[in-house]
Parts: sequence; structure tokens; C-alpha cells
Amino acid sequence: MSPFERARCRVGAHPLAVDAVVAAGALVCMVVSSFAVPHGAHGVAWGIRAPDPLSLVLMTLAAVALVFRRHAPKTVLAVTGAASVVECVTGDPRAPVAMAAVVALFTVAATTDRRTTLRAGLLTMTVLTTAAMAAGPLPWYAQENLAIFAWTGIGATAGDAVRSRRAVVQAIRERAERAERTREEEARRRVAEERLRIARDLHDVVAHHIALVNVQAGVAAHVMDKRPDQAKEALAHVREASRSALNELRATVGLLRQSGDPEAPTEPAPGLHRLEELADTFRNAGLQVEVARADQGTTLPAAVDLAAYRIIQEALTNVRKHAGPAAKAEASVVRVGPHIEVTVLDDGPGEGAESAATEGGGHGLLGMRERVTALRGTLTTGPRYGGGFRVHAILPVKTDTDDRTDRRTGALGDSA
Repeated sequence: MSPFERARCRVGAHPLAVDAVVAAGALVCMVVSSFAVPHGAHGVAWGIRAPDPLSLVLMTLAAVALVFRRHAPKTVLAVTGAASVVECVTGDPRAPVAMAAVVALFTVAATTDRRTTLRAGLLTMTVLTTAAMAAGPLPWYAQENLAIFAWTGIGATAGDAVRSRRAVVQAIRERAERAERTREEEARRRVAEERLRIARDLHDVVAHHIALVNVQAGVAAHVMDKRPDQAKEALAHVREASRSALNELRATVGLLRQSGDPEAPTEPAPGLHRLEELADTFRNAGLQVEVARADQGTTLPAAVDLAAYRIIQEALTNVRKHAGPAAKAEASVVRVGPHIEVTVLDDGPGEGAESAATEGGGHGLLGMRERVTALRGTLTTGPRYGGGFRVHAILPVKTDTDDRTDRRTGALGDSA
């Protein structure tokens, strides 16, 4: 925040003190101006003359009223206007009490609507000008009388201009806040869409494996010889249960799918076994991709395998879009203890993916984070030192479902 803005905030926090300063300044200006004799023998004459006691009282009363101009602008305008009318009628020469009425009229115009400003301005100009021309000691066409008309008009016009500017600034601020809220809603909508897409992928994985169980159970029912009756009955239950689960999953995700979505694929979901095929796809598109694997043939859960594949796919897509045509990418999969680490590096300028993530894009990075979070892993993205971008994901080799299955199996073995 600049010093000017800080000072403006401090001033805005004490409006009554500001109005007191304005009133004091107006009083000083009125008192100093009252020493000028407008019409002397040779034009305007400056001299040291004491203002009339009534003029001093009227100036002081008008200045005190200005202290409360923001709390009761119309009342302050009435008080200062009445003091100005009395001075126009009795003052000879006049003291510039009308200056306080101009300030009060400016406040009314700045704090009310245009219709109120028009009515108050016309009324103030008419009353003060008529009083000055009709009841004052000067002829009606004197410059002082015309000056009252001009200054009241200027006060009303200036106040209306200030009010209009405040309204424009407020409208701009509201539009900016509304745009910020819209941007946040768009981000939440993108998150919901990404989670829905992940749910569909998980459904496809589970549906494929249940379909395999269904087929194998049907085959086993025909080849099992030991206790054929019990085996067939048990396998029939397995087959029926798997079919029911498959139907339930299809029905549930069918509610989530849009009308134009494609049907669920019948082939297995992609995984790291198709990593070379994925890299070849990007190589054919002109991106230099190197793949390194040190996972010792680890068999991953279907959800983890799919997430690792999608992370590499999205990271390479970002490299292709944002890192430039001459960029090179490296994708690696490493087994480290109970985790699998997926890393994608590139040597591009390092600005594309970062700017896409911060300027409204970067929904691919958002999707990666959602996938990793769903599996209780960690994801780190950011520019590399010296140029380029880095995507690093740590995924558990065993999910919570696998752990529960292992514990259940061990418990059954102990009980046997």
C-alpha cells in the first residue's frame, strides 16, 4: 500500500475530524474574505475593517453546522442557507457566508441521488440569488449577486460529479468481486468434473475385473470335479454376486454419465504396461521422450496403475503444449520401498505449465492432484532450477483396500 493510500485510509477512519478541519478552513476563508471591501471609490478596495458582529455570528454558526454535514446534509444545507439569506439582506458590505452554503450543497449532491441534487440545487440557487438581488443593498445586476448563482451551481455540479465517480468505482469493484466469485465457482466445477471422470475410470477398472471373475467362475463351474454339487452351487453364487455387482456399478455410474458420453470400454483400462506405447504416441507427434523404469516388475493395484499412467500422460501433454517444440521429456517409474515414484521432467522454458496453472488453466495439474489425493499419495509440481518443469508423484503400492483384504485373509488363515 502506497503512503497516499495509507493516509487516505487514516483520513477515512475519522470523518468527523476531517469535517471539523473543513469547517475551520471555511471559517478562516470567510473571515479573511470579509475584510475585503468589494466596491470602493476606485474599484475593489482592501482594508482592515472589522466585520459586523452579526456577520461574525452568522459565519461561526455556518462553520459549526458544516462539522455535521455528513450526518445531516440536508439540515446543514438549510442552516447555512438561512444564514446566507440573513447575511444577504442585512450585510453591508456582505460577508461571504454563502461559501458555507456552497460546501453544504456540494455535500448534499455527493451523498444523495441526482433528483435530490437537482431539487436542492435549484431551490438553493433560487432562494439565495433572489434574496441577494431583491433585498440586498447592491443593485440586482451586481457581480456579487451573479457570483452567488454561479457558485451554488458549481457546488451542486461538482458534488454530483463526485457521486457519479464513486458509483462507477463501486460498480467496477463489484464486477471484479463478481468475476472472482465466478472464477472460484468455475474452479469448483472443474474439480467436480475431474472427480467424476476419475470415478468413471475407477468404475471401468472394477467392472473389468468383476467381468473376469464372472467368466472364470463360469469356467470353473464346468471343470471342477471335486465335490461338484457344492462347488457348482458356490460358484453359481459367485457368478450371480459378480453379475449383480457389475449391474449395480453400471447403473450407478450410468446416473453420473452425461447423455453424450461414450459407453464404458470393454478392454482393460490403460496402465504402465502401455507406457512405451504412450511414449511412441508423443514421439510421433514430434516430442522427444525417454522412458526409464526401475520398478522391478512390481504388480500394482489397478487404481494405482491407472493413476500412474494418467499422470505421465497428462504431464507429457503439458510438455507438448507449453514447453516449446524443441523440448525434451523424461518419464521414470521407480519402486522405492512401499511406494512407486513417477517423475516427468522437461527442459523447456519452465513457464508454460506454471502460467497455465496460475492464469485460469492448468486443469491437467488439478486432475493429477485429485488422482494422487484419492490414493493417499503426494504430488509435487513446479519449475526446475535452470529451466524446465518437474512433476513428481509418490503413490502407495498397496491401497487401503488391499491392506484390508490382506488382513482379512490372514485372519481367516489363523482361524483355520
